[in-house]
Amino acid sequence: MKSLYKFGRMPIALTVPALMILLVVVGIPIALLFLTSLNAPTFSVANYVTFFEQPANFRVLWQTVEISLVATAICLLIGYPTAYLIVAVSKQLRIALIVLVIIPYLTSGLVRTYAWIVLLGDRGLLNNLLLDLGLISNPLPLIYNRTAVYIGMVHIMLPMMILPLVSVMVGIDRSLISAAQSMGARPFSAFLRVFFPLSLPGVRSGCLLVFVICLGFYITPAALGGLGDAMLSTFIASRVQTSFDIAEVAASAFILLAVAVVVLLMVGVDLSGNRHRTAQKVSKSSLMRLPSFGTLKRYFGEVLLPSRAKRWATQLYKAGNCGRWSKFVGSVFVMLVMFYLLFPEVLVVIMSFSGGKFLEFPPSSISLQWYRNFFGDPSWYEAAWTTIQIGAVVALLSSIVGTLAAYGLSRTSPKVRGLLTMVILTPITMPVIVVGVAAYFGLVNLGLIGSQTGVVLAHCVGSIGYVVVIVSATLANFDRRLEQAANSMRAGPFRTFMRVTLPLIRPGLIAGAVFAFLHSFDEVVITSLVSGFSVRTLPLKMWEDLRHQVDPTIAAVGSLLILLPLLCLIILYVTWWRSVPRSQRTLLNPAA
Repeated sequence: MKSLYKFGRMPIALTVPALMILLVVVGIPIALLFLTSLNAPTFSVANYVTFFEQPANFRVLWQTVEISLVATAICLLIGYPTAYLIVAVSKQLRIALIVLVIIPYLTSGLVRTYAWIVLLGDRGLLNNLLLDLGLISNPLPLIYNRTAVYIGMVHIMLPMMILPLVSVMVGIDRSLISAAQSMGARPFSAFLRVFFPLSLPGVRSGCLLVFVICLGFYITPAALGGLGDAMLSTFIASRVQTSFDIAEVAASAFILLAVAVVVLLMVGVDLSGNRHRTAQKVSKSSLMRLPSFGTLKRYFGEVLLPSRAKRWATQLYKAGNCGRWSKFVGSVFVMLVMFYLLFPEVLVVIMSFSGGKFLEFPPSSISLQWYRNFFGDPSWYEAAWTTIQIGAVVALLSSIVGTLAAYGLSRTSPKVRGLLTMVILTPITMPVIVVGVAAYFGLVNLGLIGSQTGVVLAHCVGSIGYVVVIVSATLANFDRRLEQAANSMRAGPFRTFMRVTLPLIRPGLIAGAVFAFLHSFDEVVITSLVSGFSVRTLPLKMWEDLRHQVDPTIAAVGSLLILLPLLCLIILYVTWWRSVPRSQRTLLNPAA
């Protein structure tokens, strides 16, 4: 009893509520599913052998990996130069561009998928434009193929590639590149030998994040792809809803999880933030692989040293002739990327005001008929109200539990903190279909399938991770001496937290609650598995209509969902502005 009392007074005890939710909803079910896939207690790999013996299963698995790899590669090819150009501009313009990247990141993925259906459909914007110009006589097959799947997936995942790259590139000291150029290195050589190795942590983080999420993609391939473009998550979801063979479903889910784990172990993630060590490892590994090439390179470098020294002396103070041209090309590239990210959403908003019987761009007349359909149809506004209720409860519960966990983790040892953080973040680093399957079987045991309580618990599994990340980042900059000062004035731990700590971390707490709400509001895959037939959220209603017919009312709903992240950004900005001291506000706004 005394040891339990001591544990209750330890900071690590604050992580118990978060760990209990994860353990009950996901942790124990995953362990039981793994044992089921091995036919416990006899333990055999018959289910895995059966999976690979069926050519269709192996084809879908390979197709899932292939689509995920190609989508990740495209995101990297587009995202890396975009992040590099964003970091290179002025601070004010950089903030504006990052906001433009964040807006589609926070927008519902279902809305963005719907936008591409409107753009690429047989009677979509692109085909109608080509038909009106007389360039084609019949609509082109732009949708229900692999290309459409890549377009939709890259559009959704590109912000997740750009943001980690920007966060790493901002911290790279540009004077290192200038130093390399002052020693005779050309701009491309300085970038390749100095900047790129230092940006590898962002490349790895972005690629792993995009690849793992792509493995669990369900909505976009099903909506934009054909029958030959289905991914393993689609098969798993259909088997959960139609089959009672738990062992088969478990084996499929763990095969998909194994792919993500293997890639994670092969690539690895550098969490140390030591960029110099990364560059040193890269240079050493390349020298170890190519020793003979390095020797030849040094030899020819010594032979060409006089000519290189002469060229360096003549070009050292020479003005760059290609600077204006490179800036123009970079500006055009960033504008095209922003157009690709934002135009589908703008298109949905404009077409939602169409006055015709079908969606058209530009609208022949302006009308609010599709908004009236939304607010006049009980199936729509009741689904919206259910989603808001669930999102509010998830935001409240995740904020309380996640803040306690982040506060407790910030006061534990680094090793324990790293281990527990990894455990709490596991649900948002796994393919979402695996988390959905585990939550389904976990809530079945609790008798909560088809209830709002079950949906709330399933959503909290991921939302708690977002709250922990954001609040932990806020606590990292918190001065603990303020708490010590309060304690020295006889304030108890609870009063110190409520009167000192909580007001100072309030911006992070509000940001965590906003992200938890958005995560719950946009959730489709997990909700489709655990909601049964009695709980219908707005994303589920939209998904059902997309599968049966392209209802123009979805454009009105989509435009409202596009305004939601804008409202959340305004809330976050106001929260941040109010947290800034008045003296700093004057410095930030000299005109005031």
